[in-house]
Amino acid sequence: MAYIPTTDADRAAMLAALGIDDVEALFASIPRDLRLTRPLDLPPPLGEIDLRRHLTELAAADQVAQAICFAGAGAYDHYCPAAVDALASRGEFATAYTPYQPEVSQGTLAVIFEFQTFIARLTGLDVANAGLYDGASACAEACLMALRAAKRGTKLLLAGAIHPDTVAVVRTYLEGQEVEIQRVAPADLPAVVDADTAAVLVQNPDFEGRCLDLTGWSDAIHGHGALLIACCDPISLALLRPPGAWGCDIAVGEAQELGNPLAFGGPYLGYLACTQRLVRQLPGRLVGKTVDRRGNPGFVLTLQAREQHIKRARATSNICSNQSLLALRATLYLALIGPHGLAQVAAASQTGAARLRAALTQLAGVAAVNDGPHFKEFTLRLPMAADRFCAAMGERGILAGVPLSRWHPDRPDDLLVCVTERRTAADLEAYVTAAWEVLT
Repeated sequence: MAYIPTTDADRAAMLAALGIDDVEALFASIPRDLRLTRPLDLPPPLGEIDLRRHLTELAAADQVAQAICFAGAGAYDHYCPAAVDALASRGEFATAYTPYQPEVSQGTLAVIFEFQTFIARLTGLDVANAGLYDGASACAEACLMALRAAKRGTKLLLAGAIHPDTVAVVRTYLEGQEVEIQRVAPADLPAVVDADTAAVLVQNPDFEGRCLDLTGWSDAIHGHGALLIACCDPISLALLRPPGAWGCDIAVGEAQELGNPLAFGGPYLGYLACTQRLVRQLPGRLVGKTVDRRGNPGFVLTLQAREQHIKRARATSNICSNQSLLALRATLYLALIGPHGLAQVAAASQTGAARLRAALTQLAGVAAVNDGPHFKEFTLRLPMAADRFCAAMGERGILAGVPLSRWHPDRPDDLLVCVTERRTAADLEAYVTAAWEVLT
């Protein structure tokens, strides 16, 4: 938000409009014992120029923000075009917060409609909703959706390496639902899926960046009457086969990387898409395009009434909101870079990760944990504790990755490293040089 000071004349005009004489009268309805009566120990006020200089100095003290970022694990340092910031702040999009009254919410509804279209095309599925709060809650909502739609079985299979935080959120959502949650290796899936299975959730690329071959999964899962849910990095879909091409019923994921900053961990943006036959089970909002009685095009919430969000157990969903601002930014990002630009972002990330992985595994004691194709992330096993390595790399201005011991205490030396299109050849060389210094 821009710096907008209020002058004495501004404050006097506002008080006059309220019909009161001073600020004390403005807060008279608040009991005095609940108000702060002592003066605040604050420095003297600053002018706009001095304030900007002071804030810049404070920001410069944040060494982490200045570091070269190779951390990922669900939050990614992709580039956001400057036009996204400029366009996202335009008044055409600043319509009513809750679009239940479409006549005053056309800007919001039009953007959500375009967001849904982009997600449906990316995932290769028929329909997408307005978005969810983040990727983890989107996965949990997809599991609930599948359990409703399957109308059979009480077992949910989590196949392969799914983000541990996502697994924790899914377990929290399903607690008390009388659903058995079972972890299973992808190779063991055919032997485990059975008539009691309602759905299978898989992450592809998985938590450690591995690209899975899902050939035959949908046939095996559908043969038992269950549904297949795929959690996917949206940028990876510019290179990899989309969930719809694998025969998935539902696709979900985290869309923070589409035009949204890291923002110290949030807020973020989840997406959810599905096949046409599941459309009435979609959680949250769904925007449709229509015409008014004069034939003019317009946008409305469709297939669900506002009241469905307050029916508790009988509701399709109890989500009555979404991350509209972040969905707006994702929509602007995708519209600006287009399909070829998205493919270039994905290819640059993939190429950079492959080069860094190859260079680092040439260092003494460093080994790649997983074989096979990866997308922008990979796991290394170091000859020292990964958290110590990251601390030493941080002193050299590099965020080296995410130690897996955060979730897996039995893997103290394993490090998850991420490369996006923002990392230059010089950045990769700096990482390798610093790693050599730390490890020798």
